[in-house]
Amino acid sequence: MVAPAIKTELVDVTADFNADCRFLFKLEHQQPSGSFKLRGMSRLIEKSIADANATGKQNLHVFTSSGGNAGIAAAYASKFYGVPCTVVLPQTVKQTTLDQLSDLGASIMIFGEHWGAADEHLRNVVMPKTTKDEAQLYCHPFDNEILWEGHGDIVDEMVYQLKDLNVDPVHVKGIVCSCGGGGLYNGLVAGCHRNPSLKDVPMLVLETFQTASFDAAIKANEIVALPKIETLVTTLGSPYVATQTLANYKSHKTSVRLMDDLEAVEGTIEYFDKYGVLVEPSCGATVATATRKKDFLQVFGSLGAEDVIIFIICGGSATSVETLENYRNLLI
Repeated sequence: MVAPAIKTELVDVTADFNADCRFLFKLEHQQPSGSFKLRGMSRLIEKSIADANATGKQNLHVFTSSGGNAGIAAAYASKFYGVPCTVVLPQTVKQTTLDQLSDLGASIMIFGEHWGAADEHLRNVVMPKTTKDEAQLYCHPFDNEILWEGHGDIVDEMVYQLKDLNVDPVHVKGIVCSCGGGGLYNGLVAGCHRNPSLKDVPMLVLETFQTASFDAAIKANEIVALPKIETLVTTLGSPYVATQTLANYKSHKTSVRLMDDLEAVEGTIEYFDKYGVLVEPSCGATVATATRKKDFLQVFGSLGAEDVIIFIICGGSATSVETLENYRNLLI
């Protein structure tokens, strides 16, 4: 069976950003669901179907909670594999996301002010009420080792793509990504650890001040839950990060930097204006690090013309042309 996630491009954008070193963008918005989330989610659902079949279980039903993109990935993969999918989302969900979920045939419920509340409602209320003849598959949007294994395929692909771009891995000085609950970051660390040529590449992880659950965990030296989240960058709005995220921070060279929501929004606008592609502010945070927040790259040390920084353009499906214009108005 062919997996729904696809190989995405790794492109050299150095000239577009007047960079002092080489900038490479890994274009995860090319995934059929619009974001990297499809990699891990399709891996988890495929494995769960195989496990269910091996044990004679029938009627698998996928359940997930999401700020948006994990839900779309789960719905896409569920449709691909022919199983029903229920998604619970917070009240901050964009209509664009709801339309996509509906088109994919998912059952949709809205509950709570942020993803954490939606997830609790799914596990404590929705799933217990489902029929007992279903084999339930709960898909956490970011805290599952199989998800991370799937997301790690990003690094597997990059190893070969670097050769095509005539890049010696020794010149890769850093990988940049954004963080909500830590699923992408955990996947990148897992991918690096299984590829010796990139095993020790440092990471720069981005949050906004309004969604800083990773930063809070680092400062407390333990996982903490943010009491309230008010943000424009809703798909980074997880109240906590996975336990493995903090463990990876301690074992893999990682720096975390914060920017304002509006700077992430500016990155979204800049990406559209430059490439004509709609991404979410969660992705815009990474783009902003290639433009107005280049000072963040100092965590990688002195960078020369041969050095390479890879930016994971994670994508996101909730931004419409109308939303983008609203973002522009916020910056006036």
